[in-house]
Amino acid sequence: MKNDTIIIGTRSSKLALWQADYVADCLKKRYPSLRVEKKLMTTKGDKILDAPLAKIGGKGLFTKELEQDMLSGGIDIAVHSLKDMPTEVPEGLVISAITKRFDPGDAVVSPHYKTLRALPQGAKVGTSSLRRKAQLLHVRPDLHIEDLRGNVNTRLRKLEEDHFDAIILAVAGLKRLGFGDRITEVLPQELVLPAVGQGALAIETRREDKEVRELIAFLNDAKTVRCAEAERAFLARVEGGCQVPVGVYATPLDEDRLRVQAVIASLDGARLYRDELSGSAAGAAVLGRELADRLLAAGGLAILHELGLLLDRS
Repeated sequence: MKNDTIIIGTRSSKLALWQADYVADCLKKRYPSLRVEKKLMTTKGDKILDAPLAKIGGKGLFTKELEQDMLSGGIDIAVHSLKDMPTEVPEGLVISAITKRFDPGDAVVSPHYKTLRALPQGAKVGTSSLRRKAQLLHVRPDLHIEDLRGNVNTRLRKLEEDHFDAIILAVAGLKRLGFGDRITEVLPQELVLPAVGQGALAIETRREDKEVRELIAFLNDAKTVRCAEAERAFLARVEGGCQVPVGVYATPLDEDRLRVQAVIASLDGARLYRDELSGSAAGAAVLGRELADRLLAAGGLAILHELGLLLDRS
């Protein structure tokens, strides 16, 4: 940071810009004399729109370019959707703040049928997420699910142009962009668990940049951080990214305890292993890892074998 100016790196999609503007506004209110600038960037995940995320590499697709620029001093902080963040950040960087979580749910947008249950046999459903696909097929194996890429506005347009009966999007993204009225159903978490960190923002900084880290510390939400620790520990244990149908969601039970729910499913949804654990919030990461081990032992490990993503766990 130079001359009381902080530079925020962000992707250029409307949702990413909303997220960067949200952080910028918080900083300006907290520090009226601080100058806040945005630097717009394009990531690999933004450039390649004609292939499923799982096939172009799930880790760092929407973060790598911002991280490289931060390491070289081009930006001071990067604002990401937490669900886009790999479980390991590059050497020299750190997630310095996680904002209070907004709605973590997944939304059905369907102009004609409104709900998942109301969709006709063989309905055409669009989503870019293997996690959503597997859990939906577990409930509705008759559905014809097709890959749907692009930003929120693009996906909403494709709903009409490509004749989808429904598309599935994150509730948070729709509401943040003013499309909350397009939501026809929020999928119950009994049916579909969200992605790791869905609904929260992550603010990444250089590890050694103490001035900037202290500057943004007020944005850190302790309860969301605990939940994120459990969810990200689960994901790291199963080595999951966009390539594995994994859902996990942690919620505070009270000031000292968390409940963590998770699911590992086969791509076709035919096999789905789901469980939950409750325990000390102080041991959030331990809870996440223990739940991952239980699901892996229950059958999740076999799914990873089949997906060719088994790594050395010794």
